[in-house]
Order: sequence, then structure tokens, then C-alpha cells
Amino acid sequence: MACLWRVLQWRSGFGAPVRERDSVFRLAGLAVRYHSTQTAPHMPGMEYQDAVCTLNTLQTNASALEQVRRGRSHPELQLQAMRGFLERAGLTVERLDHLNIIHVSGTKGKGSTCAFTEQILRTYGFRTGFYSSPHLVQVRERIRINGRPISKDLFTKYFWQVYGRLDETKEAHGGTMPAYFRFLTILAFHVFLQEKVDLAVIEVGIGGAYDCTNIIRRPWVCGISSLGIDHTQILGDTIEKIAWQKGGIFKPGVPAFTVRQPEDAMAVLRDRAREIQCPLWVCPDLDRYPTNSGPLQLGLAGQHQRANASLALQLSHTWLQRRCGPVAVIPESSRNDTRSRNDTVPERKGPFGLAVSAPAGQSSPLPDADSSCVSPADSFQPSSVMVKGLAVTEWAGRTQILTHGALAYFLDGAHTRRSMQACVQWFREAAAQHERNASGAVVRVLLFNTTGERDSAAMLKLLVPCLFDFAVFCPNITEAVAFNADQQNFNVSVENMLTRCLDNEQSWRLHSDQRDEEASPLLIRDGLPLLAKRKTDTLVFPCILSALQWITQGRDPVLTDPAKAVLPVKPSISAKAAPLREAAKIHVLVTGSLHLVGGVLKHLDPESAK
Repeated sequence: MACLWRVLQWRSGFGAPVRERDSVFRLAGLAVRYHSTQTAPHMPGMEYQDAVCTLNTLQTNASALEQVRRGRSHPELQLQAMRGFLERAGLTVERLDHLNIIHVSGTKGKGSTCAFTEQILRTYGFRTGFYSSPHLVQVRERIRINGRPISKDLFTKYFWQVYGRLDETKEAHGGTMPAYFRFLTILAFHVFLQEKVDLAVIEVGIGGAYDCTNIIRRPWVCGISSLGIDHTQILGDTIEKIAWQKGGIFKPGVPAFTVRQPEDAMAVLRDRAREIQCPLWVCPDLDRYPTNSGPLQLGLAGQHQRANASLALQLSHTWLQRRCGPVAVIPESSRNDTRSRNDTVPERKGPFGLAVSAPAGQSSPLPDADSSCVSPADSFQPSSVMVKGLAVTEWAGRTQILTHGALAYFLDGAHTRRSMQACVQWFREAAAQHERNASGAVVRVLLFNTTGERDSAAMLKLLVPCLFDFAVFCPNITEAVAFNADQQNFNVSVENMLTRCLDNEQSWRLHSDQRDEEASPLLIRDGLPLLAKRKTDTLVFPCILSALQWITQGRDPVLTDPAKAVLPVKPSISAKAAPLREAAKIHVLVTGSLHLVGGVLKHLDPESAK
């Protein structure tokens, strides 16, 4: 709570000189304009956690939920309000044109597509900016320069610059401040402009048409990943309504690419592209790209990543064509290029001595801007830089595996029905491969939670065939006794989170045929090899740390830190853990929520929280 006290002290003092200055201006008969370009005061003792505490005040029920309610009845006002906040922060939409943006929307895979795209262009030597959401462990993960979250010092510095400008102007605008995601979007634009990136890869938050990232006027290329049903209260309850929202990021004359979509969704995207006069192309399957070194290898596991990789190839290729010309190469000086962002680059050797080839059969470096229908995008031979970029891409919390001794953690933030289908396929294949090398019995554990309006029951039903020995449920609370500002959520009460966990436990029992009314424990007493006919024990814990401590039973040294409090459990609960203590291997699937995955990573990868 100390950081909250310092923030309150700072905020109470910051307005005084502003009000004094304004009164002088008014006495002189001068109009007051609130577009200060001065750096907000960085008070001694105001550190990173203070900035995050202040940021969290923008996600309270009173402010965030009211803005959402207004937005639902008048969604067009969202972008109008965003432009106002942007100007109050000292930025303009015209300045955003200099960021050479790649804008990506979609239901499933948009983050992975952005990660592939950013990695490819960074591998070429460009200085990249990458804005994504949500964060897993620390909020600064959302804003990356050259693939790395900005430092705590940079986040703190730029946070107070933007927050100060907004805070000093709020009295003239009815006391309004941007909600949490809007503020972070403004902050990301400010950071990228100040840090002079060569390009910015921007992931849409929710939807597209009225998402606050859609104040971008002139992206260089747009992409839409796989579409499905999600955020129905905001976007609509049909695939057609959702596709209309996602297609809202199209801009006149700006090339756009998408992956194969359900027929109804594709029809809406086609109509949106025609309405906006945007050329729209459908990416080929990944195996259609010719290579000299066998099939393309991806740094992200899972068959579903192949469509994301193809979309990333088209996005990065189109961006390179606009920046460098159809047969130009990437200059060695691209990192420090001070010329106009729209200048073409003469043909000369780049950092890898490689040219960017135009796609076969495509006479123009960019798709035809007058096209009004959906066309198949041409495949092309990816350069070795692109091949390497795809192979080395990392995206934490998505089909990620961490091995700690006898423990293997399978982390995937799947939170829709379609993404859970992909997660199940990945987990079954990956876990089976790991189990082939096990010298004894293996226990499988599911750690699950969901947020918002997600259909938990539908996702749990998909997970039943994975044959878990234990299904464990907990809220997205990292630990019951510690304070972590990065992972605070003021929009959901603890009571509601725990109630959801109990509901999820009940759904699991129903779907795994545990329909009997008796509450007798289901302990596995006889051996531990994976069996097709077995019951799953279910447990609910009050926080992520207590769930992990019970699952690992002291076998993960990362979780045995004396500084971490161990919550006591009843003897009956401890007895249930006997199979976990005796197993040769424990395989834990963590899924249902990226916030849950982030909380788990905070404990399993302590470096990520520093």
C-alpha cells in the first residue's frame, strides 16, 4: 500500500501549480490550452510500482465499466473520445502515420501472428515496436522495443510524461481520464515515437472497428487472423457481426490479408473490403511456400500456428515491398535510417546480403488498390531471413513448455472454444511425446480458470479426453498474501472469482461422468500409468500459488523458496496428493485464461517478475 500513499501525495500536489497557472491566464483574459509538451515531474521515490498503481486506478469499476456502457450504446463515440485523449497527451493522429504500422485483428492467433511478423522484420535489422495485450506478468510486456519489454525505467519515465499531461487537463474535460487499455495504447504510441522505431506492429484489443487502436489512419498493411465467437456482449453473438467488427480496421487503398475463414465470415469481410475500397487477399497454406531447405519450421508449436505464420509472411513481405521496393534489399543502415519513411531504398547489400523477392506472377509490388473482391495471395519463396524469423519466434504463454525436473508445465492461454480445440490437440501430442521418455508412471493435472463471459463448460468438455488424474481450479490471484500491482484487477470481486471456480469444478464433474451425488473422494490407489478408464479428482484453491504448491508437492525447487508462504491444507487434501509424490513425472496443463498463465509464469519464472 506504500506506493498508493505516494501516488495520492503526488496527485494532491500536482494539480496545485496547474490551477495557479490557469487562474493567472484567466485573469489576463487568455484562453487556456492544455497541450503541454513538458515532461511531467518525476517525484523522488516515485518508482515503477508507483506508476503501475496509478495506472490501475484507471481500471476501477466506476471509470472503466461506465466507459464500456457508454461505448455499447454509442460505439462511434469511442474513437472520438480516443482522439481527444490522444491530443490531451500531446499527440495527434497525423503523427501516428510516421510509425509505419502493421495493424492486426482477429479472434484467435492475432498475437502469434504479430509475434511472427515482428520477429521477421527484427531479424532483417529493423528497429521494431510491438504493442499487444494482455500482459502475462508485468504490464510493460505490452510495449516492446526490438522484441523486449521496455525497461522499468523507460516505462516509468514515459508513463509520468503521458499521465501528467492527461491529469493536468482533466478539469477542463469534466474530470475524464482514459480507461486502462486506452491509456496504455496512447502510452505505446508515445513510446514508439520517442524511441524512433522503424515500424510498429499493433495488435487490436477487442474487435476492430471501434477498438481504440483504430484511430490509426494510414497503416502500411492490415491482417485478420482466424475468426470465431468471443466477446459477444461487445461484438455481437454471430460470426457475421464479429467479422463486421474485425473488418473495421480496413483502410482505403491499404492492402489487407486474412486466413481462410468460415464462409459467412469471409462474405462479410469481402463486403467490408468493397465498402471501404480495400484490397483483400487470402493467404495460402504454409506448405505452398517453396523453400530450399525443406518444410518451414516454426518457433511456436501447434498446427494452428501454420495459418498465423502464413499471414505473418504476407504482412512482412508487403511491408518490406513498400519500404524497400519489389526487388530491393534491406540496407545495413536501416537501424539508423533518418530519411523519410516513405522513401524507397536503392538496391544494395543488407545485413544478411539478401534481396526481398516479389511474389511469383505479381507485377506490382503491392496488391491492386482498386480490387473489390477477395483474391488468393500469391505464395513466394521466403528469404533465409524470413525462414530464420519464423523458426526463432517466441511468444510466452502460447503452446509453451517449461520443464522443472520431474515437472513439465504445458502453458497455453486458450480462452475460446476454437482455441481450446487447438490447445487440446497440441497438448495431447506434446504430452504423449514427453511420456514416451518417462521411466515410470506419469500423472496428468489440469489447472484451469476462465474470465469474463467465456463458455467454461464448453471448453472443459473439450479437455475431458485428455485423461487428467486431477482437475484443479483457482482464481487469477497470484498469491493470497502478497501484493503485486502488475496483476491487480479491480473489475472482478474475489467472491465472483471463487464462485466461478466452484462452477467450473461442477462442470468438470458433470462432463467427466461424475454425476453421482455422493461427495466421496476419488483417490487413485493402484499404480499411475495413464489409463483410459479412470476418474478425475477435483480441487479448488484460493490462489495460483497454493494450487501450484499442492500440485508439485515440494518437487519443484522454484516453488520451495522459504520466502513463499505455504497455505495449510486439510489432511484429507494432503492424502489425495500421494500419487503426485510417487509419480516419475507430473504433466501440468495450464489453460483457460492468459491471466492464469501469467500468474503461473510469475511463480515458475521468477526472472520474468524482475
